[in-house]
Amino acid sequence: MKKYSVLVIDDEPDIRQLICMTLSRMDMECYQAGNVSEALRLLPERAYHFCLTDMKLPDGNGMEIIQLCHARYPDMPVAMITAYGSMDMAVNALKAGAFDVVAKPLDISRLRELSQQALKLTKVPLHLESLPSSDALLGRSASMMELKEKIQKVARTQAPVFIFGESGTGKELVARLIHHQSSRAEEPFIAVNCGAIPKDLMESEFFGHKKGAFTGAGSDKDGFFKAAEGGTLFLDEVAELPLDMQAKLLRAIQEKAIRAVGSEHEENINIRILSASHKNLEEMVEAETFRQDLFFRLNVIQIDVPRLSQRPDDIPTLVKHFVRKYSEEWGMPATSVSDSAMKALLGYGYPGNVRELENILQRAVTMAESDQIELADLDLKQAINQPGDDQTDSGALYPPEDERIETNNLEGYLENIERRAITQALDATRWNKTAAAEKLGISFRALRYRCKKLDIE
Repeated sequence: MKKYSVLVIDDEPDIRQLICMTLSRMDMECYQAGNVSEALRLLPERAYHFCLTDMKLPDGNGMEIIQLCHARYPDMPVAMITAYGSMDMAVNALKAGAFDVVAKPLDISRLRELSQQALKLTKVPLHLESLPSSDALLGRSASMMELKEKIQKVARTQAPVFIFGESGTGKELVARLIHHQSSRAEEPFIAVNCGAIPKDLMESEFFGHKKGAFTGAGSDKDGFFKAAEGGTLFLDEVAELPLDMQAKLLRAIQEKAIRAVGSEHEENINIRILSASHKNLEEMVEAETFRQDLFFRLNVIQIDVPRLSQRPDDIPTLVKHFVRKYSEEWGMPATSVSDSAMKALLGYGYPGNVRELENILQRAVTMAESDQIELADLDLKQAINQPGDDQTDSGALYPPEDERIETNNLEGYLENIERRAITQALDATRWNKTAAAEKLGISFRALRYRCKKLDIE
């Protein structure tokens, strides 16, 4: 008896037979349907480990199958086969929940590779709590539960994902969780900070180089793409890539092949691309500082990571976790947090998000003179609200009343108010400057001038 059950849906008997012969050799029992009606009859009869469906069927299309399976059989990966391929179709299929899209005529090695990856999904844990990472996206607030649900969904596809969020929100953690819940979990996860690579070395770092390709190339070197072979390449701060490198990256993604510096031959690659940035790529496309075609390739699915100030209910959980973590790491007695210190932590705006909270508590555990962290042990850069004070939507807090009045620099004081108002509007519109300008009641041009003047990126 075969180990796995697979449903193959295609109106061409020869195609079905080719697929079934290939999968049968991979210990899979194939069940066949020639149209949507037959597929709907077969789907409830047993638990299938995998489904392959043609796009164009006599009584419907594969998109109907994908949507139905995604809703009723979420644990079953579905891939689409089509001779009518287009970027829009592939994007729509992936967004509807397809695991992957493959074009006719079928390449047998590609079919085997796709099937092996699909079957790995049956081994992937369905809940984030089962992952072996105690730091992974702690919190049970509504926004965090929504984020975790999105991660589970996108992990089961091969679609490129763009992760948008402020610095310190945990974008790399999100990328790692997507990888660990995907069919590529046993393969490498390579994280690259695109803003930290010197421009002259970018091509070599990404694609590798051959010995003698340039001065200093004393031996062959594999780049990030080869290092991530079979797994996931995470491009953090992808907005920092210069335009010429964006063009080379686009070609590598489109062709699924790379050419090392100094080589005459291309090598095929099999990786999944995840990317992230705290900058609004749509605005950068409008400003012609980021390629539109690359944006569409990277942003098939977008995940937004909330600011810490948007999920204050999670702060006590995070505080407890970080205090316990550093107390244990440094062999110190169990440390608690006083009521006044916790009140201050709950009232703080966290411009640096979770990373800043961790740094604050790391220092507090070190500086505390007893087994309890007091208010004096906290190093909060931002003024803290007292009960009854006004709090902004973005979490940035006004200083106490007496501090707001006393100033010997009226221009600087007014600039701070203006900067805070603009930042709040940008945060509320996810840094869409057109929407923020409308919210503030000023023109886009005026907002752009003020952002430049106040050094707001």
